[in-house]
Amino acid sequence: MRIDLHCHSTASDGTDTPAELVRKAGAAGLDVVALTDHDTTRGYAEAIAALPEGLTLVTGAELSCRLDGVSMHMLAYLFDSEEPDLFAERELVRDDRVPRARGMIARLNELGVPVTWEQVARIAGDGSVGRPHVATALVELGVVATVSDAFTEQWLADGGRAFVEKHESDPFEAIRLIKGAGGVAVFAHPAAVKRGRTVPESAIAELAAAGLDGIEVDHMDHDPATRARLRGLAKELGLLTTGSSDYHGSRKTCVLGEYTTDPEVYGEITRRATGAFPVPGAGGAR
Repeated sequence: MRIDLHCHSTASDGTDTPAELVRKAGAAGLDVVALTDHDTTRGYAEAIAALPEGLTLVTGAELSCRLDGVSMHMLAYLFDSEEPDLFAERELVRDDRVPRARGMIARLNELGVPVTWEQVARIAGDGSVGRPHVATALVELGVVATVSDAFTEQWLADGGRAFVEKHESDPFEAIRLIKGAGGVAVFAHPAAVKRGRTVPESAIAELAAAGLDGIEVDHMDHDPATRARLRGLAKELGLLTTGSSDYHGSRKTCVLGEYTTDPEVYGEITRRATGAFPVPGAGGAR
């Protein structure tokens, strides 16, 4: 059983529509795929309508958080998407994305980069605008070679020359809201040092005490030594360990199913969730 619990669509910063994502997941031989767009659930209906037979969809979201000045992401699985408190927090984070993107564009213009809001809005389409869309604009302009190259101190990384902060949830509050909506909370790529500063392991222990369910261990941004260390930490703290591709379509080099989650862990996630159930495919529109 092959399970990928972290994927993005055009509802946020992926390049595949939700329908394309689930079709590709089925073609890639996955049994379970999670749709975890940034701070939004807008892709659910399209993904469910196109869900092929033999593939199960886990509905979720990747929530933007910040702890002591360090940006971090919290994966929320199988929560009630209409629960008002978590819905309001997601909207607050999402609504701040536009002024933040405009602020980054202004800083890039000051640095001599002729990026425009119209260009970034075109790239984002109907998705929630974010740094990857600005990074893609830099690729289009020939400023950097790849999206990853834009996430440096030179450009868009935390604290970088063109970085602008946005509203991000307190992770302890995010856990409370996720659990209140019947969901399961997993800390995404907690040791992805390539992306900038990461929270200390002592903070992960505090999050665990506050109800965190798991940490994402098997991920492209974690080398083998890091994965081994995180697995040991999870065992010590009684946390579940997940694996996933963090697929973004053509925007990143990762491929669907590059890393996967153990079926027993997936079973435990579904047992803990009370806000929603996984959706089995029944041969959606192709």
